[in-house]
Amino acid sequence: MPLVRIDLAKTSTPELRKAVSETVYNAMTEIANVPQHDKFQIITLHDSDQMIYPAEGYLGVSYTPNIVFIHVTWVAGRSTDVKKAFYKKIADDLHAKAGIRKEDVFIVLSDTAREDWSFGGGLMQYAPK
Repeated sequence: MPLVRIDLAKTSTPELRKAVSETVYNAMTEIANVPQHDKFQIITLHDSDQMIYPAEGYLGVSYTPNIVFIHVTWVAGRSTDVKKAFYKKIADDLHAKAGIRKEDVFIVLSDTAREDWSFGGGLMQYAPK
């Protein structure tokens, strides 16, 4: 039930966009126990002046204009260890498959309740029973 928002520079290639999309989806299904076919993603492209990050770095991490912002909203309940493994898999795989620096992979997770989702039809498919 995740909704993934991926923000990339307009200069990113279609191949890079696909690699990021598939990498995030694979990490969700392999690490975070997300069901197959549960793939809802929004990819937004930005001009260079719309990708804002600290040029001097933050918390010991430096960034480049190739930064990738990934925001995953999903149902709460995953352990800290699962989240750590999720972050690592995405950064490792994007580096291996697309040459993205691991430091340029910025991920935010937002946990929600099951009843916070409607998958269409004006229904609460995960309504409490």
